[in-house]
Amino acid sequence: MGVQVWTWILVGITFALYFGIAFWARAGSTKDFYVAGGGVSPLANGLATAADWMSAASFISMAGIISFSGYDGSVFLMGWTGGYVLLALLLAPYLRKFGKFTVPDFIGDRYYSNAARTVAVICALIVSFTYVAGQMRGVGIVFSQFLQVDITVGVIIGMAVVLVFAFLGGMKGITYTQVAQYCVLIFAFMVPAIFISIQMTGSPVPQFGMGSKGTDGVYLLDKLDDLHTQLGFKAYTSGSKSTWDVFAITLALMVGTAGLPHVIVRFFTVPKVKDARKSAGLALLFIAILYTTAPAIAVFSRTNLIETVRDESYTNIPEWFKNWENTGLIAWIDKNADGKIQYLNGQALDGKTPKFTEERGEHGERLITNASIHPNELYVDRDIMVLANPEIAKLPDWVIALVAAGGLAAALSTAAGLLLVISTSISHDLIKKQIRPDISDSDELKIARISIIVAIVIAGLFGIYPPGFVAAVVALAFGLAAASFFPAIILGIFDKRMNKEGAIAGMVIGTLLMLFYMVRFKTGLIGVFDPLPESEWWFGTSPEGFGTIAMLVNVVVSVVISRLTPAPSEAVQDMVESIRIPSGVKQAASH
Repeated sequence: MGVQVWTWILVGITFALYFGIAFWARAGSTKDFYVAGGGVSPLANGLATAADWMSAASFISMAGIISFSGYDGSVFLMGWTGGYVLLALLLAPYLRKFGKFTVPDFIGDRYYSNAARTVAVICALIVSFTYVAGQMRGVGIVFSQFLQVDITVGVIIGMAVVLVFAFLGGMKGITYTQVAQYCVLIFAFMVPAIFISIQMTGSPVPQFGMGSKGTDGVYLLDKLDDLHTQLGFKAYTSGSKSTWDVFAITLALMVGTAGLPHVIVRFFTVPKVKDARKSAGLALLFIAILYTTAPAIAVFSRTNLIETVRDESYTNIPEWFKNWENTGLIAWIDKNADGKIQYLNGQALDGKTPKFTEERGEHGERLITNASIHPNELYVDRDIMVLANPEIAKLPDWVIALVAAGGLAAALSTAAGLLLVISTSISHDLIKKQIRPDISDSDELKIARISIIVAIVIAGLFGIYPPGFVAAVVALAFGLAAASFFPAIILGIFDKRMNKEGAIAGMVIGTLLMLFYMVRFKTGLIGVFDPLPESEWWFGTSPEGFGTIAMLVNVVVSVVISRLTPAPSEAVQDMVESIRIPSGVKQAASH
């Protein structure tokens, strides 16, 4: 059987599993729909949280980022895993004790204000839609390459799959589907890594293989450093970012993770406060399996790619290369007309993605219209590294197909969680809490399901017709979460004096500041201005790290304004104090 047949079989089996779970876990109440009835075990919640968190960005893109940036890519490992330490210690147990359904629900009640709730809803929608657009596009790319269908068709299939288990089960269906999706994606991620580690170093443990000697007796990282320097790149194990920017990016990713609404809501689904802390710890363990393997896959795939394409004649290039050309994720331009691929430091293209013509060159290559004047002839999108890695390493067809199933599981699991946040923000935080407080449970459930349908259609349109700025903004959703939610939540838990005026001002100013910086330095201003260069960064801070500065501004604004305006009522302050005190302490102290 070929790769396509294997892919249809494995994707069909996994989708049948997801549908079966969705029908089994149908939601019968709003509590089931919003928080899975509050009865999910810590183990199941840990697995579901890990799947919810490990999106297409983690599965497909992270190893690709590290493969191209080397040492500098460690900020993603530290930031994204460190965020779960913050969640486990500072947020999860307290939010669970507060006992609400959503992040805007917590902010609206804690700050005794529908205005605060509305600001939180808007922030949740901005973060969730920018994040989910990338997931749907990732689904389309995987379907396009492995199932040989159009990207648009792939996105529509992904929309239909998510609709089934999100519409029927809400959080209940999503939770148990995500448990299955975690098993699929981690198996799909680890199997090729183990295969390639044995193939290149003889070690069955990828994490050890990365630091081991290869079959030629040379340490793999030393070999990759040498390959890099020969091609004019900086050594793979050297860093180029400033210490401040590394710190800023890491902290922004940490607090952004701790502020993501689709991650936080998972801790409302467990029965007890201690279960929230347990499930956060288990989620970190499950996530660490993938995150400690990603650097190894980055090293293996980078080494294999360079050795496969460097100075190779296009006519002799493996079939996988020509297949991936059709997706636009890899391209070759024969600038010196020698028929060989010259892979050197520098941009092969003027734009970020290749612009193909319908013509073919004399070697059969797809012709590019936006080649740069730099001598580099090869364009490689970082997203290719994980998906094409098994093909580059010549692994069995079923392993290649397994990676496709894993990529879909990762994208669909996160898309479902994000779409639920969008749905509950509308049905619960806008309709139930503000517009129609007397709405019945059944009507609220209907509105939640209608909201899911609308959100999926919008997300699908983003995937089919991605605006130019979305691809750049998805990676910065963490900065938005850091700049908006994290200060409001952390101050809401630990500062009794924090009031609605401070929280609203902080969220608005932090979010607007982050959006402005992203637009000016990452995307331009909707075609009016070009993105400003690195030399113009404020305080030497990259857009990926600016969430740290926006968060600090939010904190300062919140604290200052809260001290200049009336304090919350005694009832609100007592409520804040009560969520920090373990159950039974007051009774024990009175005896």
